[in-house]
Amino acid sequence: MLLVFIYSLVFLLLIMLLVEINFLWLFGDSPRISELKNPQMNIISELYSADGKRIGSYFIENRSPVAYNEISNNLINALIATEDIRFYKHHGIDFRASFGVLWDMLHGQRRGGSTITQQLVKNLFKTRQHYSTGLLGKIPGISTLISKTKEWVNAVKIELYYSKEDILTMYFNTVDFGSHAFGIKSAAFTFFTSKPTQLTVEQSAVLVGLLKAPSFYSPVQNPGNSLNRRNNVLYQMAKYNFLDKATTDSLCRLPLGLKLNTSRNKSEGASYFRDAVARSLQKWCKENDYDLYTDGLKIYTTIDSRMQAYAEESLKAHLKRLQVRFDRGDAVILPWHGAGNVEIPGYFENLARETMAYRRLQKRFGTGSDSISYYLHQLHKMRIFTWKGERDTMLSTLDSLRHYKLFLQSGFVSMDPRDGFVKAWVGGIDFENFQFDHVSQSRRQPGSLFKAFVYAAAIDNGYGPCDEIADIPVSISYVEQGEKKTWAPHNVDWSHTGAPMTLKHAFAKSVNSIAVQVTEKIGWEKVITYAHRLGVRSQLENVPSVCLGSSDVTLLEMVNAYSCFVNDGYLIDPVLVTHIEDKDGNMLYEYEPEKKQVLGYETAFLMGIMLRSGLTEPGGTTQGLWEYDLFRSNTEFGGKTGTSSNFADGWFIAVSPKLVSGAWVGNDDRSIHFRTSMAGEGLRTALPVVGKYLEKVMKDNTLSDWRGKFDKPNEKISKPYGCQTYLPKSDTLILLEDSLVPEQ
Repeated sequence: MLLVFIYSLVFLLLIMLLVEINFLWLFGDSPRISELKNPQMNIISELYSADGKRIGSYFIENRSPVAYNEISNNLINALIATEDIRFYKHHGIDFRASFGVLWDMLHGQRRGGSTITQQLVKNLFKTRQHYSTGLLGKIPGISTLISKTKEWVNAVKIELYYSKEDILTMYFNTVDFGSHAFGIKSAAFTFFTSKPTQLTVEQSAVLVGLLKAPSFYSPVQNPGNSLNRRNNVLYQMAKYNFLDKATTDSLCRLPLGLKLNTSRNKSEGASYFRDAVARSLQKWCKENDYDLYTDGLKIYTTIDSRMQAYAEESLKAHLKRLQVRFDRGDAVILPWHGAGNVEIPGYFENLARETMAYRRLQKRFGTGSDSISYYLHQLHKMRIFTWKGERDTMLSTLDSLRHYKLFLQSGFVSMDPRDGFVKAWVGGIDFENFQFDHVSQSRRQPGSLFKAFVYAAAIDNGYGPCDEIADIPVSISYVEQGEKKTWAPHNVDWSHTGAPMTLKHAFAKSVNSIAVQVTEKIGWEKVITYAHRLGVRSQLENVPSVCLGSSDVTLLEMVNAYSCFVNDGYLIDPVLVTHIEDKDGNMLYEYEPEKKQVLGYETAFLMGIMLRSGLTEPGGTTQGLWEYDLFRSNTEFGGKTGTSSNFADGWFIAVSPKLVSGAWVGNDDRSIHFRTSMAGEGLRTALPVVGKYLEKVMKDNTLSDWRGKFDKPNEKISKPYGCQTYLPKSDTLILLEDSLVPEQ
C-alpha cells in the first residue's frame, strides 16, 4: 500500500509537471508566474464630478474591487461553510475532499470538490476556455483531466504567493453573481443597495447561494429557488457552528428582502457627457495603452453635479411644454403632409428602408417581397418614450417611426469662460431613447448667432459699436464655382427704416441688412477667418450668406467661441477632464491649461458690450431674459439669439462674467419645423432652456461663486461704446413687442 501511494504520488507530480511545462505542446498553455503575481480583472472605470459625486462609469463587467477589511465576516463565514470548510487547513488542494468526490463518482453520485482557491483560478484565468487546450485537450474526458490538473497546479502556486485573506479578497472581487453584477461590491449594491461591510447574515447567504448557479438561484428571476438556496446556506453555517440553531431557524423564516438597484446597468446621470468624455479619451487611451472599460480608471471631470441637474431639469421641463405646442400641428411643417394637409402615400414605407428592421426583413425574404410590407405593418410589443414616461404598447415598425419622428430635440452646454471647464452638458431629451449628442455631434445652421463673428471682425478692423449704417435693402453680387450670383437678404419683418442706426443697436435688434453691409465692407472671407480663429472647427461655405449663419456648426463650438468675448479675447478649448488616476490612485494624466489670445483686449471688451446691448437697446432680442429671476443675484448678463431661415433651428447663448451657456432646439429632420417665427424663433425655443437654468443656478446659494458683474476696462478703450438708442415712447413699446419676432 505504501508503494502504491508513493508511485501514485510520483505519477501525479509527474503529470502536474508535464501539464505545467506543456510537454510537447500536448496540454496547452497555463498562466505565467507574472500573471499569478498580478492577475488581471476587468474593472469598472468611474467618472466623478468636480464636486466629488460619482456621475457615470464604463465597464464590460460591472466590477469594483474591494479590500479585505471591506468584506463582512458574514460573507466569509457563509462562503467557507458552503464551499470549502477546510479552506484554512489546505494549500490549494483538499485531497480529502477530492477523494470524497472520487468515491461519490464511483457510487453514481456527483458533487463539487473544488476548493475556494481552485474556483479562484477558474475565475482569474478561465482555465477551461482562455488558454489553449493542446493536442490531448481535444480528446473528451482527457480535456477535463487536463483542466483539473491546471487548476490544481495554479491553486498551489496561488497559495504560495498570496495569504488566505488575499485569496478570499480576490475571490469575492472576481466572482460573477449574475444580473450583470461582477464582484461583491457590485452584487451588494445591485441586490441590496448596500456595501459589502453592511451585509447581514441572511443577505450574505443569498449572495453566496448565488455562486452555485447565478441564473437558477437568482433572487430576481427565481425568488423561490433563491429562498431555498439561502436557507441551505444558513443551515450549512449552523452545521459548522457559525450560527446557533435558534438564530438559523429565525433567519430562515425571513423573506429575501431584496432592495434591487439596477441603475448601474442603465444609463446614469450626465449620460451624454459620459459618452462625450469617452470620445475625448479615445486618443489618450490608445497612446497610453489603457482600456477605458476594463482598467479601473478614476476619471475626474469639470462637471458640477448641481449645475448638471439644473440643466437637465430645465431642458426637459421646457421641451416637454414645447412639444405640446409642436404636436398641435397648426404651426408646424411636416414633410409627409402634401396638398390639403393629406399624408403622402408611402412616405414612411420609404423611410423604413433605412432602418435595421427593414434590412433584416430584406435579408429574410428578399428584395421586393410582399412579406416585408406585411411585417412592417404588423403590430408587436414595444416600449416607447413619451413625455409622460416610458409606455408599453402595441405598434408596428411604421407606427414607431411616425412616433419618434415628431420629437423635438435639444442640446445644452454651460462652461466657465475663464478656464474652459464645462460645468453642465445635456445632449438630448432622453439618453435611453435618443443617444445622438446635440452638443458636439450635431451640426446645424446658427442663424443670427453667427453675427457675433461679423461684428468681432468689424471691430477688430476699425469699426466701433457707435458707428452708424443706414438700414436699407442690400444685395451682393458674387461668383460661386464660376457662376455669377446675387444675394439679396431681407430683414425679418420684410421692411427697412432707411434711417441710420448704430452697430450696437443693429446687433441687439439683429437687423440683417446692417450685418450684411458690414460683411460686404470687410469681406465674408474675413468673417470666416474670425469664426475659425475663435474656435469654430466646422467647415464654412465661402459665400456671403455665411454672415447670417448659413453654414452648419456645433453648439459646443459656438459656446466656446462666445467665451472668448468675456475672457479678454483668449481661446481655451473646452475642458472635460481635469485628471485621471489608476485603480491604485496613481496619477496618470493631469490637465495643463492652454490658452491663446485670438482677439485684442479692446475688441473682446467691446464685443462684451455688444452682447449686453441685447438687454438694454430697444427691441433687443435678448430681452426675454428679463422674464427670469436673474438680476437680483447682482450678476450681469448678455446674449444673442439665432434662428435658421426656415425656423428649423432655434439658438440662444447667454454670457456672464463666469458662465457662458447655450442651447439649441429643433427636430433631427430639418424638414420638420415650425411654420412661423412666432413659434420657431430662438427666443421662444432655446432661450427658455438657458433662462430656466441660469435662474436655478443664480438662486442656489451654494453656487454663489458663479455670480458677478463684468469688470471695468483695465486699459484705455479707443472707440466710444456708451451710445444708447432712444425712441419715442410709443415706438419703443411697439419695438419691444416686435422683439418677440426679432430675427432669422
